[in-house]
Order: sequence, then structure tokens, then C-alpha cells
Amino acid sequence: MKKDTFKVAAIQMNCVLGNKEKNLNKAYSLITEAASNEAKLIVLPELFSTGYRVEENDLELSEKLSGDTIDWMENVAKELDIILVSCITEESIVDGVLYDTALIVDKSGLQSSYRKIYLWDQENVRFTKGQNYQICSIENLNIGLQICYEVGFPEGARILTLQGANLLIYPSAFGNARLYAWDIATRARALENGCFVIAANRIGTEKNETTFGGHSRIIDPTGKILSEALDDEQIIIAELDLSLVRKQRRTIPYLRDLNIPLVINELSKFE
Repeated sequence: MKKDTFKVAAIQMNCVLGNKEKNLNKAYSLITEAASNEAKLIVLPELFSTGYRVEENDLELSEKLSGDTIDWMENVAKELDIILVSCITEESIVDGVLYDTALIVDKSGLQSSYRKIYLWDQENVRFTKGQNYQICSIENLNIGLQICYEVGFPEGARILTLQGANLLIYPSAFGNARLYAWDIATRARALENGCFVIAANRIGTEKNETTFGGHSRIIDPTGKILSEALDDEQIIIAELDLSLVRKQRRTIPYLRDLNIPLVINELSKFE
């Protein structure tokens, strides 16, 4: 593999509501298959270990950042020598306060965590909003994390890009009813920032009313879809040529031409 390339995978899976053991066992099988195809960074969907519609059990299913799911991720990362990205319901130090939190774990342990800032619908009842964006640098990747609904907010992706991100990752449980937004937003975030994007989505229906859209994607900085799942359980894999980030940012110089003082001034009017 060339110095500027990195093979990645997104896992699209269904989950059993509230059953961490079954979900972790399924995820392990899929992760192992992705790693056998030489993927070095593997992304799982939002709240993959518990399922998404577990609102009545959020407190009992939540974990601290030293909890079982992160321990499991670290053990799998060590075994397979990979980087894992996923989401859990995080139990904060304040009793009863929970976050929807994305994680990056490698064989050395937890490298970064990000608490979802833009919460969708009833997530505003379940979770507290996060406050900060930060990138995580591993090998030649500068990773910016966001979650699901946040793919529709260009400001967060732009902030992460200006912090140095060359890869934006979205673990997701994105609904089928709004798949048209997923289609446009995932490609737009890649193109406007000259970044690679990995968006790993759920499939299945929970509680007979919430149906997830699938169509997990790996997208290059030109907005081209390198690999895409349909609406079944699937692993998608692509090799990222990171030199394309530099090339695309010169081809369409959105970042060079961005008027940052003007943007800051306009945004300050909403404070």
C-alpha cells in the first residue's frame, strides 16, 4: 500500500434492540471480514451495540468511556490491528445526563470521543448536546467525527476541515424517509471541504415505525461515491488516496477563497 493510501470500511448492519451481546457478536463477525480484506479503519453505525430506539432503557444501557463496549472495541482493535469508529450512549459524570457519543479506538485504547451537538427530534429529550469539535490524528489520517443528522449541517464539517481534517466520519441511524437528504448531504460535505467521507448507516425497522435507510457510503473529495451499500446488511470497502485531498482543494479552492472574517461576523449576529 502506498504511503498516501489507506484502506477503510463501513459496516451496514441491523441491530437487536437492547441486546449488546448479540449486537457485539454480529459486529465482530462483520469487522473480522472487513479486516480480512485489509481494511485498517472500520466504521460501525450509530448506537450499534444497543440499537437506536431504546429510549426507555437509555439509562441502564449507557456506559462510561471506560465501559464494556470500549473495552470490547480495544480488544478487537488489538486482535486485528485496526482502528474502530462507533457510537455509544455515554453516561456522563453528572448522574442522569447522557450523550450520544462517537468514539475512535485503536489497539492502544480510546483515542478520541465526540458528543453529538445537533440532536434529531426526540434525541433532544434523551441526550444532552455536546459542545466541542476536535480532530483525531492517527497515522496519516486527520479524522473529524460527526453523527447521523449532523451530515446536514455544513458548519460542523467546515470547522473540522479548518482544524485539519482530511476524513469526515458519520456513524448513523439515518431514516429511510429522508434518504434524499442523505444522498445530497453526504456528497456535499465531501465536495465543499475536499475531504473523504465515510457514512455508515443502519438498516432494519425498530418498533414497527422507525425504518433506517441503509446506503452507507465512502466518498472521495470530488463527491464521487467510491463504494455504496444498498438496503441490506453489507460491508463496503475502499482505498483512500489522500493525495487527492490536496489536489481537489487546488482544483476547486473553496477553502482558499473562504472569507472567514465575514463568516464569523455573520454568525456572531445570531448569538
